[in-house]
Amino acid sequence: MTRLLTTIGFDADDTLWQNETFFRLTQDRFTRLLADYAAPDHLHDRLLAAETRNLGSYGFGIKGFVLSMIETAIEVTEGRVPAPVIAEIMAAGREMLEHPIELLPHARAAVESLAEKHRVILITKGDLLDQERKLAQSGLGELFHGVEIVSQKTAQVYARVFARHGDGVERALMVGNSLKSDVLPVIEAGGWGVHVPHGLTWALESAEPPAGHRRFRELPDLGGLPALVAALEGDGAQVVAEQPVDPRSAAQP
Repeated sequence: MTRLLTTIGFDADDTLWQNETFFRLTQDRFTRLLADYAAPDHLHDRLLAAETRNLGSYGFGIKGFVLSMIETAIEVTEGRVPAPVIAEIMAAGREMLEHPIELLPHARAAVESLAEKHRVILITKGDLLDQERKLAQSGLGELFHGVEIVSQKTAQVYARVFARHGDGVERALMVGNSLKSDVLPVIEAGGWGVHVPHGLTWALESAEPPAGHRRFRELPDLGGLPALVAALEGDGAQVVAEQPVDPRSAAQP
């Protein structure tokens, strides 16, 4: 019988290791630095607006975040931001880039278990050098059959990645903390999406879950992932025989 799933994709940040926590701590530091110029809520809104408009130029990651903080500091002070404040923002960014990796619960065990019978692929977006650093420090690098660091996670990107590293997206499952980046696009492409929520989610990664979609699942943590994959494959004969997924149904029950 044809196997339902041959390839498992893992997101990295806030799926395998902590990430957003350090962004929030740095943003709190940024808020304190600019306390004499802007209220916290106003500063947060201005920073988020800067991050949003800068994504196309700077992409995802710490470097773009730091540049957006500097830009916001210049804006809210009307060009009068003191040089020591800029210096401290840059120092905060360097500290983020040097912070040790903190694996999330069950991360290593889940990857090891699934790598025994499946091809496991790391699919992450962000700054190339920083993502390579984090993967090297995580100790998980040798477990993956492939690593893809992409600028965006879209249905087309997932289709290409799973065609290159597996047997196509229809026989692939992607697991991650972001509904917008890790779940909805892969379902749209015809694969399976598993949402493992993190306690903190960046505002630009927010999305509504495709509740009721037959290729959507949610887990409280990675500890249940191997059992979920085994359960799905137990029903493989029935699922493989289904018609291809209508991409428009990925965002609907």
